Amino acid sequence: MADASVRGAVPDDAASIARVQAAAWRAAYSTLLPAEVLEDLDSPVARDQWRESVAAPPSARHRVLVAVTGADVVGFAAFGPSEDPDLVAMVDAEMIALCVLPDRIGEGHGSRLVNAAVDHLRDDGFLHVRVWLAAGAEDERMHAFLAGAGWADDGSRRELDLHGDGLLVVPQVRLHAAIGTAP
Repeated sequence: MADASVRGAVPDDAASIARVQAAAWRAAYSTLLPAEVLEDLDSPVARDQWRESVAAPPSARHRVLVAVTGADVVGFAAFGPSEDPDLVAMVDAEMIALCVLPDRIGEGHGSRLVNAAVDHLRDDGFLHVRVWLAAGAEDERMHAFLAGAGWADDGSRRELDLHGDGLLVVPQVRLHAAIGTAP
């Protein structure tokens, strides 16, 4: 296997990030999300959105990392301050996205991404990190992976309305991990 590592994403990674997200979501959410939603994940619009997210993040505390094998992007993590109203953005972070190509799962890319993200979050002064997952079987593998890394259900639930019209609502559960201590 070629060298595997994690690095900060650059705008030229946008197409690869969209490709990884599309493959991961198609594998995990094909029974949950309509085909047209899954098809749009690696569209030119999606690539442009990822390019913008990497080139001009909402804040200095928002980041996108990529897992690479050789020169190939095989996974990514996007994270930043939490926007959940019950949390404190100064110390509570959110793993906004964590995706690895389905055929590369089990090679350590997810672990490297989570560890690198936590290192950045600690450097930025965060004490906790959280992630929202689909409450059903679709995110069972991700839930098990994160639980194995010390993440736990914090009891929070929400329904994510993907289009804002109530027609496509995804029940979600929030996991958390403590990553630091207050000075």
